[in-house]
Amino acid sequence: MFIVPEKDIAGLMTPEAAFAAIESVFAAMASKDAYNFPVIREDIGHAGALYGFKSGFDRKGLALGLKSGGYWPGNADKGLTNHQSTVFLFDADTGQCRAVVGGNLLTALRTAAASAVSIKHLAREDSKVLGIIGAGHQSVFQMQAAVKQRNFEKVVGWNRSPEKLARLATCADALGLPFEAVNLPTLASEADVIITIASSHAAILSDAQVRPGTHIACMGTDTKGKQEVEAAILAHATVFTDEIAQSTTIGEAQHAIAAGLINAKDLVEIGAVINADHPGRSSADEITLFDGTGVGLQDLAVASVVLDLAIAQGSAIEVAF
Repeated sequence: MFIVPEKDIAGLMTPEAAFAAIESVFAAMASKDAYNFPVIREDIGHAGALYGFKSGFDRKGLALGLKSGGYWPGNADKGLTNHQSTVFLFDADTGQCRAVVGGNLLTALRTAAASAVSIKHLAREDSKVLGIIGAGHQSVFQMQAAVKQRNFEKVVGWNRSPEKLARLATCADALGLPFEAVNLPTLASEADVIITIASSHAAILSDAQVRPGTHIACMGTDTKGKQEVEAAILAHATVFTDEIAQSTTIGEAQHAIAAGLINAKDLVEIGAVINADHPGRSSADEITLFDGTGVGLQDLAVASVVLDLAIAQGSAIEVAF
């Protein structure tokens, strides 16, 4: 069995490799070559933590395993990231544990890669302004991945605590892009692509604020009750997602479905666009929305890549097990 420690991930995994892995696994999901198992996610009643498991099997890539972890809101005070996770990979032929891989950075990279995949396949080619709602740890990864997909000329951002937008300003400056902190109506009126990456239980972006032609990547809703955008937006948009079952139960679609505005058959797997089984965006005025709920197969895909890299470079720790 191999171990790839969290401290080694940054030197092994690149955003480009993460993007390729996520695009490939979304395609495999749509072609039914890969599938996720039911998610377990619970409030454990200790330290305010949400803890759970995401797992699945990719028959094409032979990635089998699970990610175990969750969210500990008090970790920042301890010098730790709030999101903590570990990926366990198993040999698909024998069931033996193949590897234990640090999952914190991989989770950030795979989440950013998912929204970037949606931008590549759904955003207007002439998109110039990137809008980001939320300024937490994940927001920087989102920006870094997104700007590789279109020739953005400016980034605008909004956060409930405006002082935290300095994180986005610093990131944009490093990418050679101007950044402006704006209110929500201004962000929606200027942005061609909007990424929402906030931990919210009430809609932040309203239907009236979204203009025709916008692509929205909703990346923060991954639990029952969470919500980043008004449900009516999904009724007026073409809605794509990583997995329909998760989107309808723990993603943004849960609210639109509960309100009777859409149903599950209105949702399209992003993999269908990647596989050219769905045309994706059909016009410049169409509003497209990607409901990125985060699936276990994403974690297995990036962990498998980083494991292969670690073995090839001789940095993977091998132990008898």
